[in-house]
Amino acid sequence: MLLVVTYSQAARTSLRNACRTHATSVVRRLGRAALFDDTEHGAFLALRLREKHPDDVQIERTEPFNEFRDVPEAIREAARAYQRRSNRNVAYAKFAVDSVHPNPATMKRREL
Repeated sequence: MLLVVTYSQAARTSLRNACRTHATSVVRRLGRAALFDDTEHGAFLALRLREKHPDDVQIERTEPFNEFRDVPEAIREAARAYQRRSNRNVAYAKFAVDSVHPNPATMKRREL
């Protein structure tokens, strides 16, 4: 998919109009951003917006996030356990102390 982010009111208006007019090429509208299909038409819409608003439109290509392929089981389990914790007021850093779950400092250093 193509992520299009706008940084001005005029660019947001153009994005909104493009999304309304070409809804079949829009995967999702996100306020000042939108996801377009990864097709030539999606690229055309994105590039047209950037051509019209060169300093106010950013285009990025995205790829789907597959948690089972991209994230280690230990991180998925930590997220499940933390969400199911009995005390909702405990921060993750405290929750992870003396447990099998990774600490936040370690997770921040490791890339997926």
